[in-house]
Amino acid sequence: MTRMSLPLKPQPQISMKKLLICTDGSNYSQEACHYAAWLSQQSGASIKVLYVTDIRQFEVPAIADFSGSLGIQPYDGLVSQMQEMELHKARFIEEHAMAIFEAAGLSAKATFYRETGLLTDVIDEYSAGVDLILLGKRGENANFATQHLGSMLERVVRASKQPCLVTSRAFKPIKNIAIAYDGGSSCRKALQFIIGNEYLCALKLHLITVTEGGHEDQAAATLSQAEAVAKAAGLSPSCQLLGGIVETAISEYIAEAQIDLLVAGAYGHSRIRELFIGSTTTELLRRCLVPVLCFR
Repeated sequence: MTRMSLPLKPQPQISMKKLLICTDGSNYSQEACHYAAWLSQQSGASIKVLYVTDIRQFEVPAIADFSGSLGIQPYDGLVSQMQEMELHKARFIEEHAMAIFEAAGLSAKATFYRETGLLTDVIDEYSAGVDLILLGKRGENANFATQHLGSMLERVVRASKQPCLVTSRAFKPIKNIAIAYDGGSSCRKALQFIIGNEYLCALKLHLITVTEGGHEDQAAATLSQAEAVAKAAGLSPSCQLLGGIVETAISEYIAEAQIDLLVAGAYGHSRIRELFIGSTTTELLRRCLVPVLCFR
């Protein structure tokens, strides 16, 4: 039986006034700053850059062991040295991040914040009132673990009420956007976000739906529904019904169509909307060399 979706209607313009970047100083985080600068130049949004010193590095068992063998004073000295090194690292990260915004003429719009703890514990406070969260696909150990995603990535995306832009290794101005669409609530939200932003809806839009093991008629109807909404908003999307394994079909289309940004729902019941539940997510993010904008 065909699943019925709620009707879609064009929504009023969506403003993007505040951006939040979660950085760890990695190359991927630096590219997130470049994407934030580009978005700010389009929308006029202010930018918050958040660096969280992971408190766990001062509590590892190896350091605790030193306190017994070396005595409490050498232990305190070691922790003090680590804290001083971390302070220098935070300053280094701030300088490099702010240099990107200064070069883009956005110094007045960007503010750097530093916290100590865990990112997942402080992000709610900093993301309040934010329209978009940006974070790198991989962390500071990316060069040593090239197939692994950032350790906090999935937890942040799962917990976030705001859309999350997971950025790739190298910044590239966005000209072509693809929405992986299946008619679910998160995908409808994603579509409304794109067509509701003046500077995003002016870009070339691709609507793609993947069907596995039949159900082509239902998938085609879902795709037509999204196309109708986009056209009602004045867009002329390129629509593609793909077959095969979801992550393979999408990643291949991204490469062939020279897509600069993939937009997808992050939760749901179909395989597209379950990107951040199973291995499909990891595989898709590994294969796609473009940023992924995720909606719950």
